[in-house]
Amino acid sequence: MDVAVVEKAPEIYRKSIVWDSHSCMPIKANQDLSAVERHRRAGATFVSLNVGMDFNPLAQCIRVIAGFRDWIARNSDRYLLAGTVEDVKRAKREGKLAIAFDLEGSAMLEDDLTMLGLFRDLGVRQIHLAYNLNNSIASGCHDQDRGLTALGRAVVKEINRVGMLMDCSHTGRKTSLEIMEVSSKPVIFSHSNPLALREHVRNITDEQIDKCAGTGGVIGICGIGPFLGNNDIRTETVIRHIDYVAQRVGAQHIGLGLDYVFHPEIDDLPAHESPDKWWPRALGYGGTGGAMQIVPPEQLPEIAAGLVQRGYADADIAGILGGNFIRAAEQTWIG
Repeated sequence: MDVAVVEKAPEIYRKSIVWDSHSCMPIKANQDLSAVERHRRAGATFVSLNVGMDFNPLAQCIRVIAGFRDWIARNSDRYLLAGTVEDVKRAKREGKLAIAFDLEGSAMLEDDLTMLGLFRDLGVRQIHLAYNLNNSIASGCHDQDRGLTALGRAVVKEINRVGMLMDCSHTGRKTSLEIMEVSSKPVIFSHSNPLALREHVRNITDEQIDKCAGTGGVIGICGIGPFLGNNDIRTETVIRHIDYVAQRVGAQHIGLGLDYVFHPEIDDLPAHESPDKWWPRALGYGGTGGAMQIVPPEQLPEIAAGLVQRGYADADIAGILGGNFIRAAEQTWIG
């Protein structure tokens, strides 16, 4: 760990399990994950890494998972592959970073429910059903929202059965509400912010926040600048979004999902795909007056300090930092 950074953090940060529910490495076979050491050095305990999006075919996702698993195994002195909540707690005790995987979309299932159990066994512990655009299972937030398909309803039930977190980030609003109606387990937004504070189609309405909390779920406040404000990643802005959700549904339904993009210089979009199709510049994905800003893992201790200064109780801070996602995982994950 970066002793200088962590020692400056409040005691509650040093004591807590710190859970980042979504960050991104390049979706490439045999990718070097060394940069994720930034999470460990910042005092994080757990991070979920993306291993596939709706534009990544099944074969590519499997190769990415194989490479990520191999790298973690070869660096077991600092990292471990987390399949259970106990693995995450062990990582905290041993000063390691626990890593699990997530899928952004469901096209890589190829409409086959049995793929969910396989992905679970390979380390995927979180999945949402559509990445910005529609597919055969669900609707994305940048597309015409037609809701869940019949297959989509079956997929939600199978996700509950095999034991993964059901995630609604990037999903159409109507679709997300239908997912929450179908799911028998807590539903999360791994990296989404309140629309009331920042008008953006990727942000979520009060109704979505309320329904998520009603499932026992968690809203992970996202670190993407255009979703927080006008490319604004200041800690005070992050805490403003935390405050809004806390005042609406309680601190027990808040977490953190930075969506930090390691190696943005690496282009991992398939050659036949257009960036503007998935991330329209008109919606701020290109940034304002420069590159899109994202809250980095090194800012996590500062966020904790800001919550202390804001007067949050230690129990609420511990929940926001990671305890709330642990609770959802305990009710959801099957090792």
